[in-house]
Amino acid sequence: MQYLVTSSEMKHYDAYTANIIGLPSLVLMERAALAIINQLQKNHYNLNKVAVVCGYGNNGGDGIAVARLLKLQHIDVDVYLIGEVENASDETLQQIKIAQHYNVKFITSLADSFSQYTTIIDAIFGIGLNRLVTGNFLHTIEQMNQSNVDVLAIDIPSGLCCDTGKILGTAVKAKQTVTFAYSKIGLSLHPGVELAGEITIADIGIYATVPASHYTYQTNELHQLLPCRSNNSHKGSHGKVLVIAGSENMSGAAYFSAKAAYKTGAGLVRIYTPICNRDILLTQLPELLFTPFIPNKIDTEKLEELINWASVIVIGPGMGVSDDTRTILSHVLNHATIPIIIDADGLNTLAQNIKLLEQVQSTIIVTPHLGEMARLINQPIEKIKDNLISTAKKFANDYHLICVLKDAKTIVTIPEQATYINQTGNSGMATGGSGDVLTGIMAGLIAQHLPPTTAAPVSVYLHGLAGDVALKKQNKYSLLASDIIDSLNEILSV
Repeated sequence: MQYLVTSSEMKHYDAYTANIIGLPSLVLMERAALAIINQLQKNHYNLNKVAVVCGYGNNGGDGIAVARLLKLQHIDVDVYLIGEVENASDETLQQIKIAQHYNVKFITSLADSFSQYTTIIDAIFGIGLNRLVTGNFLHTIEQMNQSNVDVLAIDIPSGLCCDTGKILGTAVKAKQTVTFAYSKIGLSLHPGVELAGEITIADIGIYATVPASHYTYQTNELHQLLPCRSNNSHKGSHGKVLVIAGSENMSGAAYFSAKAAYKTGAGLVRIYTPICNRDILLTQLPELLFTPFIPNKIDTEKLEELINWASVIVIGPGMGVSDDTRTILSHVLNHATIPIIIDADGLNTLAQNIKLLEQVQSTIIVTPHLGEMARLINQPIEKIKDNLISTAKKFANDYHLICVLKDAKTIVTIPEQATYINQTGNSGMATGGSGDVLTGIMAGLIAQHLPPTTAAPVSVYLHGLAGDVALKKQNKYSLLASDIIDSLNEILSV
């Protein structure tokens, strides 16, 4: 697990390290500068002529320390200071004084563009920026971006919001970002993740007293997150998934969810769908258990039997918004006491009567994409996209459920728990059926007794890993939902 921190959390950790542990800020700056030098050398940056662009905050102090260390290695380096000296931090003023003793060259204007340099170090703004970039700062960043010179950003590319990844007017586009102690949320969300380039986390001695409020999984963690699978087990040991999906002559979504549940390890999977889908589904996936219903004639007693049979329920993929969907969804939410995953048309139906969530007796997981979330909360998609984390958190807290808000960086929020920000997956997964595969993976993990609060983030992580494997065999234009399912075999192989 990798923690992702907010600006306020990082400032708290800084203060704790300096004031309680007793490691002075100047020492932390020195360690930060050494970490930057290490990356410059390790990644073979062209250091023939280096510009270190500094503001007067502590991020600028880090940059000035880097310039001094480069000067000591006989590297041609200029420090370009921008901003007002009256806004300088005490530590940065001290770094300026030290650098001057070492004859580091300071400039306050550019005789030429940044294209005269071979590498640029961005040390203008740190994680505390919360206003739009304007004036000379904006002009300087735009010049840096237009120079086509490699840029290494210190802690976070200047102009990015640490907590959201938003561009605050303009922002540096870096080849690499060296961030300290913990990664920042803004480096994990779009567009910040694109501007940050390669992200390196450097341990400089800053430590947390309490866990961060956000996290992600790393590429080598999957097998320790999966449910245990005993050699002394049978199909009933690995749970029963009920997939309520599909509509008349529309069986694809049901198929994807059911097959993904099986491929993730569920013992038994049953589909409840219109009777006209029987032949094609049983031909595609003969392992299925199949229970049909006759449209406009929902047998609630039979539905009750299915609810009592299952370990976990998926409801919504490909169902359409209809009277049948409303009847089935209402009955399931009113009677089930097992985990329920609501997706697709289950969510669109729920949006018409959100009060159904007030009567549930079970753990609910909702998996909306931005359009479905917009319908659920009656807000524009653009507003949701600009506030992914806060939107998901509010919905989860308001309705006491797990919210999996799907986007390029999917968010999983759980009341009173840390928020998961997914880092796996790729643009090729933006294809029909991909979300149905995710619900099936999630159901398969829950069926095998993984708690829903764990299964939700792990399934998003696993889904993305499978998509990344599929991309290696396909391409971002040709990748299909079935390729994601096929790749589960490789991902889950021990």
